[in-house]
Amino acid sequence: MLQQQPLDLAFQALSDPTRRAIVERLARSPASVSELAGPMPMSMSAVMQHLKVLEGAGLVVSEKVGRVRTCRVEPQALSAAERWLNDRRRSVERSLDRLGLFLEQTKPETDPRE
Repeated sequence: MLQQQPLDLAFQALSDPTRRAIVERLARSPASVSELAGPMPMSMSAVMQHLKVLEGAGLVVSEKVGRVRTCRVEPQALSAAERWLNDRRRSVERSLDRLGLFLEQTKPETDPRE
């Protein structure tokens, strides 16, 4: 269960569209908090709260140099979520493959007169 906690935090953080937009922006390049807040329809403190959630989940890291706090995506945290999703996808695909094979094997033969 302890192993799942970081994954739970990542998905919880990514459940918000504003936080997903921040991650998308940071995926292009690191940015200051001011640059992130610029296009957002909310206050700087609201953006800071979203960043706090993303940092708490390990998805974003920030560094303060002088008066500027620069944020960047932490690829390892995203990779963990991606691995989890891919594992589920592969499992579902295997089940669907087995179902397809079963349906093909149990398909009634068609009457040639039809």
